[in-house]
Amino acid sequence: MQLKRHFLVAMLCVAVSWCGSVSAQAQSSEPPKPDAAAAVASAPVPAPVAAVIAPVVPAPAVAVPAATSTPAPLTRPGLAKQDTINAGDTAWLMTSTALVLLMTLPGIALFYGGLVRRQNVLNTLASVVAIAALVSLLWFAVGYSVAFTPNGPWLGGDQRMWFSGLDYVKETGMVAVSHIAPNVPESVYAMFQLVFAIITVALVVGAFVERMRFSAMLWFTGMWSLAVYAPVAHWVWEPGGWLAQLGALDYAGGSVVHINAGVAGLVCAYVMGPRLGYGRQPFAPYNLGLTMAGAGLLWVGWFGFNAGSAIAADGRAGLAMAVTHIAASAAAISWMLGEWMVRGRPSLLGLCSGVVAGLVAITPAAGFVTPASAVLIGFVAGAACYWGATGLKRLLKADDSLDVFGVHGIGGIVGSLMTGLLASKTISGVEGSVLTQAIGIAAVVAYSAIMTGVLLWLTKLIVGLRAEEQAEQTGLDISQHRESLSN
Repeated sequence: MQLKRHFLVAMLCVAVSWCGSVSAQAQSSEPPKPDAAAAVASAPVPAPVAAVIAPVVPAPAVAVPAATSTPAPLTRPGLAKQDTINAGDTAWLMTSTALVLLMTLPGIALFYGGLVRRQNVLNTLASVVAIAALVSLLWFAVGYSVAFTPNGPWLGGDQRMWFSGLDYVKETGMVAVSHIAPNVPESVYAMFQLVFAIITVALVVGAFVERMRFSAMLWFTGMWSLAVYAPVAHWVWEPGGWLAQLGALDYAGGSVVHINAGVAGLVCAYVMGPRLGYGRQPFAPYNLGLTMAGAGLLWVGWFGFNAGSAIAADGRAGLAMAVTHIAASAAAISWMLGEWMVRGRPSLLGLCSGVVAGLVAITPAAGFVTPASAVLIGFVAGAACYWGATGLKRLLKADDSLDVFGVHGIGGIVGSLMTGLLASKTISGVEGSVLTQAIGIAAVVAYSAIMTGVLLWLTKLIVGLRAEEQAEQTGLDISQHRESLSN
């Protein structure tokens, strides 16, 4: 009898709850599906009755957590929580920054210093050191903001001038990040991009060594870093840049660094004219041992250059490191074999130049190609750059003193085109286009050539370009710095 009473009470509660549910559904524009179990569980029931009906309605097995909102991706630099920073990625990018700076100081300084004549070694070294300091200050003041903030397809904005907004606020746990690299502090990303700006400008020096005034070098390279390098970096590497929007691929600087510097060097060689005695007397390098040491530092530093451009310590960075080494090795062998066949003997300078040629050519492709493709790129680049530094140089009739265009310009062009041909969608998620790569190359060549000519003209108006004939014959170490190598 007691059980029957309990059963009737339970049925009565279910009926009342169901009627209430029907009434609520009638008032709703989008009625939910009736659920008797949910109705019973939510209805106000006296404790004795609840105890009776509890076994009838099973509790949900798993509680469903409330949905959490995911922060929208950044479209411009801003502040992020410190706990969003990836420690591994940050450590690798800081290491890569040091490696890329090593490529210039002392890598490029030694590579170039060993190739010039004895009376110009100190001037060459001083030029590279001064460029590192000057470009750093200009990057801090203007260059970074122009290159890596969103503002339009041609130039960035002014929001990061003087590194404004590169904040770290310990009390609130906030840190500035770039929209391009949101997992590392923006201060680290800005420094990483700074060392790229430094080495690009330093490369141009090789085309006009032994004849440009030191003051002219400072004026020209400073203006070039802001008026040429920063805009081209924005076109290619800032997501809103017009070449980035077009789909041009440049993983670590084939166009931004090497084609840009190579073309600028060729224009400098034409405008400056040949060195006194060029083509009539031998210009013996001061010390090829220094050049080899510089090439070795470039090879090591290039791992930061290419693998660091992944902006992460991940599988793509590891692959970029592998293909960088493979391409450099293939190009060294290719240049050596070409020189051996043409001249009957290999040379240390040829091997060093071949290494650099392979490193240059793999730069735009490093994050897009397989190791097998890297071998092909290296072999083609070694042969092409050997021709660029010999046969093409004679055809162009320009005293490009240290073959900036022959190695960096030609190597960058070869690498950029082969990136369009060999880019693997499996690795990068994107497909290459030789036509798009060619458009990007043509744009950088034209802009760099025209602007370099304009800036050389302005420099000539301000301080003059070329050292006096007597100063050039004596050597720029004495005439520009009153210093000389000890015997």
